Amino acid sequence: MQDIQDQGSHDQGNEQGYQPQAVETAAQRYWREQRAYEVKEDASRPKFYCLSMLPYPSGALHMGHVRNYTIGDVISRYQRMNGKNVLQPMGWDAFGLPAENAAIKNKTAPAKWTYQNIEHMRGQLQRMGFAYDWTREFATCRPDYYRWEQLMFTRLMKKGMAYRKNAVVNWDPVDQTVLANEQVVDGRGWRSGALVEKREIPQWFLKITDYAQELLDGLDTLPGWPDAVKTMQRNWIGRSEGLEIHFELEDAAEPLTVFTTRPDTLLGVTFVSIAGEHPLALKAAKGNAKLASFLEELKHGGVSEAELETQEKRGMDTGLCAIHPISGEKIPVWVANFVLMGYGTGAVMAVPGHDQRDWEFARKYSLPIKMVVVDRAVLDAVAAIQHDLSKGVGADPVRAALGGGSVDAYETSAAVQLIADFEASVQQDSAFTERGYLVNSGEFDGMDYAQAFEAMAARFEREGTGLRRVNWRLRDWGVSRQRYWGCPIPVIYCPKCDAVPVPEDQLPVVLPEDVAFSGMQSPIKADPEWRKTSCPQCGGPAERETDTFDTFMESSWYYARYTSPGASDQVDERANYWLPVDQYIGGIEHAILHLLYFRFYHKLMRDAGLVKADEPATNLLCQGMVIAETFYRDNADGSKDWLNPADVEIQRDEKARVIGAVLKSDGQPVKIGGTEKMSKSKNNGIDPQAMVDKFGADTVRLFSMFAAPPEQSLEWSEAGVEGMARFLRRFWREVTTHASMPDHPVVDPSQLDAGQKTLRRQLHETIQKVTDDLGRRHSFNTAIAALMELLNALNKFSDQSEQGRAVRHEALETMVLLLNPVVPHVSHTLWQVLGHAESVLEDQPWPQADSAALVRDSLTLAVQVNGKLRATIEVAAHASKEEAEALARAHPQVVAFLEGQTVRKVIVVPGKIVNIVAG
Repeated sequence: MQDIQDQGSHDQGNEQGYQPQAVETAAQRYWREQRAYEVKEDASRPKFYCLSMLPYPSGALHMGHVRNYTIGDVISRYQRMNGKNVLQPMGWDAFGLPAENAAIKNKTAPAKWTYQNIEHMRGQLQRMGFAYDWTREFATCRPDYYRWEQLMFTRLMKKGMAYRKNAVVNWDPVDQTVLANEQVVDGRGWRSGALVEKREIPQWFLKITDYAQELLDGLDTLPGWPDAVKTMQRNWIGRSEGLEIHFELEDAAEPLTVFTTRPDTLLGVTFVSIAGEHPLALKAAKGNAKLASFLEELKHGGVSEAELETQEKRGMDTGLCAIHPISGEKIPVWVANFVLMGYGTGAVMAVPGHDQRDWEFARKYSLPIKMVVVDRAVLDAVAAIQHDLSKGVGADPVRAALGGGSVDAYETSAAVQLIADFEASVQQDSAFTERGYLVNSGEFDGMDYAQAFEAMAARFEREGTGLRRVNWRLRDWGVSRQRYWGCPIPVIYCPKCDAVPVPEDQLPVVLPEDVAFSGMQSPIKADPEWRKTSCPQCGGPAERETDTFDTFMESSWYYARYTSPGASDQVDERANYWLPVDQYIGGIEHAILHLLYFRFYHKLMRDAGLVKADEPATNLLCQGMVIAETFYRDNADGSKDWLNPADVEIQRDEKARVIGAVLKSDGQPVKIGGTEKMSKSKNNGIDPQAMVDKFGADTVRLFSMFAAPPEQSLEWSEAGVEGMARFLRRFWREVTTHASMPDHPVVDPSQLDAGQKTLRRQLHETIQKVTDDLGRRHSFNTAIAALMELLNALNKFSDQSEQGRAVRHEALETMVLLLNPVVPHVSHTLWQVLGHAESVLEDQPWPQADSAALVRDSLTLAVQVNGKLRATIEVAAHASKEEAEALARAHPQVVAFLEGQTVRKVIVVPGKIVNIVAG
């Protein structure tokens, strides 16, 4: 480290004195040699487990990674300086479809591509100086990792928590694989371009629905999670109380069952919608070629709720009729493309008067729309009409209640007509979807939602035609994928014994990595030798399952494996020392699936006796996106050629306003697009490595923490990065210049003059603010801003007296410590420049504000005349109101404004303001 110290003293005052590459290389070498961030359990210290969501090894870090991991590193280093035993690990979410696609493109095996990327990205993370315990690193594609989830799965099979059933999926007939909903583009496979089919195939599921209520209730125990995430999970879990109602069918032994949360609208049912895969639809299609053709068309639609909500509503009458359970009316049964067989019963009672989707369908196919619920205003108007008519009231009140209509036209049917008018408006405009009061519903008229729910439930339960039921939007987790690069599902199929779990002593079932991969078919599906095995129950010939796990499986328990490296089970007793995670960090795009499966899998491990906590993470921080400007040129065919911001030069006028942009390579104009999330499609990503090479890791870290609050989007700005580099150079110069002085005296508070006290007070106010901003608020940008203000004050402080130098020394040492979580390399070096022996800076205690230093001898008060600021005055901290008023009225600027006026009142707010009212 002597080379860095020599550099600091030799280059004092030189703008080039700070050389980030040398500083960072030396600091990282020291941390590595000292094994600085390796941790073990220590019951004598409070633990702190800080975890950022592990990356997919796509090939290179992007700015979203840098921001995410810098947030985690700042929190980790801060907590360590506060005496915590901090665990901050890193690993690789290494399975998944992108590796298969890259393998096809690059004509290599997914494993080789993945391991090469891991090596490269590990080096990038280390270059950023993140304080990871690399001894805990793993890749989820390694057998020594995934064997444990295979073991958990086989045990869940034995408990009935893992099961196999047929499910409707998106099937690509060319690639011969199931596609996720997002891989279906305009009804076609995203890669093959083939028309996607809905196909029913066997799939493996985990019974997450058995934990639905606990997952819902558990959200109330997580005050450290963002409300937005908890709301999204509540909606996804979707607990709903309703009635299951049976509609008898003509000429059928079994009734058609529907679930509804709006039994109050039952008398408004005008048809029943069923899914194209519903047994009734298939039965009806046998004698109806037109319907059979329609059902075949529906196989090419999507299976996601989002797609179903936005696609054109299509349907066909099956020719079947259901019997309304109350009115006895015949209700037509239609096949509709927005009903999924996998949701509920695959049948929906359609109430177009009170459901917008049903309303659109009914309007398209000219089906009846009935109004059976009205709002309070209509109900009150009806009651008023009925009351007036029953009392024989004259025409005017009735006409008023009817909005000026003719009394003769309404007479005793006025109330009915009013409802009919309301119904007509709904039929014409849109469904009335609010809860209200029942009309046109016979014995239930006038009831509100709750009353109608209870009355109908009682009737159906009495008659045996329905019952109360809690339903969930949440569906069991389908964990099968018909892809190669994933963890093999540990199941053996035997002609005699059916599906049998692989015995525990035969785990892991290892995925072969050295394969020829074309992408058309999974190598393990194509290899009969890999599939071939014997049944563990009967010993007969059998075959292995060739589906692999959904990659959410690996990322649902990785946080626990970090706590128990080398354990001879999924986790060991060390897990209960570290868990739950104290701070989890990741994008809000993971709010539903990953974070829900993360919570579910933790409960599975808890119930297996592996961990004790009910929830996996106490606090969650969701960082915003990194966005950047986009630039493009229009092509002749109407497409756009997107240009990277690094290749574009912005043109500005004399007031620094943007007036255009040109491509650096040819000097010709380019168009400026919007500011959008960094992405390959818009070519607006910034290579973090290029920024680190140019400015240093600390500068990039500092910018990513300063440019925006962590939960908001961060707009990339190279000018902003340059500003951070200037700040670090100024800080370096300030410290090295001071360190070149021969002595560093100690502050004696009793010897400080006013200027020295003022600077020292600002220092300790800064300690208070930075501590709160980093530790409680996670407001990193305001903490950095406070430190920048302190550096500005130090730049202006020219006191070279003994106590002046002492105050400066205290301030600079403190700044090094306060900045350390954000810029650890430069802090590490400057700590030594200030005369300290080599050490890991996180072992230094976090600075504490001195309450005595915070006491003010004097205060600055604003002085207003008739509500407008006219001056400021300096008063003793304990000055009386009378003294403050006298000083304010004597100020020359105030005297000038009061000339010729009479002071009518003076309001003194102690410590803040003097307001003089004159006229």
